[in-house]
Amino acid sequence: MTRSKEQYEGVRRLYAAQGDTAYILDVFGDYLAQKEGYKSVQGMEAVYLYLVRTYHWKPAEVRSMSVQDIDLALTVEREHWTLPEAARG
Repeated sequence: MTRSKEQYEGVRRLYAAQGDTAYILDVFGDYLAQKEGYKSVQGMEAVYLYLVRTYHWKPAEVRSMSVQDIDLALTVEREHWTLPEAARG
């Protein structure tokens, strides 16, 4: 069965949105690293460390979470944060 052009476009938009969310979380990780004083991590590593330290989740649990679940877990922390100018396309 071949998908229609509209179906492929829907799938493309879905994956693009997931990629955008992952990128935004990675950039947010830089903010968290600075805010929390993490000297040796940045990006997603800082996100993982923040979740481990804040919620006492095991590193393996955090690393196995989907991007969407991590995004949800950090909803409150991201409320007043905006993507820095240098990170905007």
